[in-house]
Amino acid sequence: MRCMSAFVGINHASAKVDFDDNVQLSLTLAALSIGLWWTSDRSRTGFGLGVGIAFLATLVTQLLVYNGVYQYNRGPVISLDFLYVCSWLPCIFFAGGITMGNIGRQLAVSECSVIAEKSHQE
Repeated sequence: MRCMSAFVGINHASAKVDFDDNVQLSLTLAALSIGLWWTSDRSRTGFGLGVGIAFLATLVTQLLVYNGVYQYNRGPVISLDFLYVCSWLPCIFFAGGITMGNIGRQLAVSECSVIAEKSHQE
């Protein structure tokens, strides 16, 4: 629950908190995302999962924007930084990957405990 709450907070901060420019927003979100990984996971696998998801999801988003399938809302801070991609987007995807990995891990642990409990009852 803490990891999911932190992810919602990071996502909300990226949309609602006013930053001077995208560099400040990106650095803040990067620090918060790494902090989320550090407080909720701390595994190499989790970090690799977050980086992999951030890379792939940013690549897919870049292709969608480049081909005109998707376009960003032109708010006061949002501007395309590099190759049609906002620099803060990988930070959001990284935090989401960490959060989904933790949720999946908890579901797998609870599923294993249910199976173990059933085998002990038989």
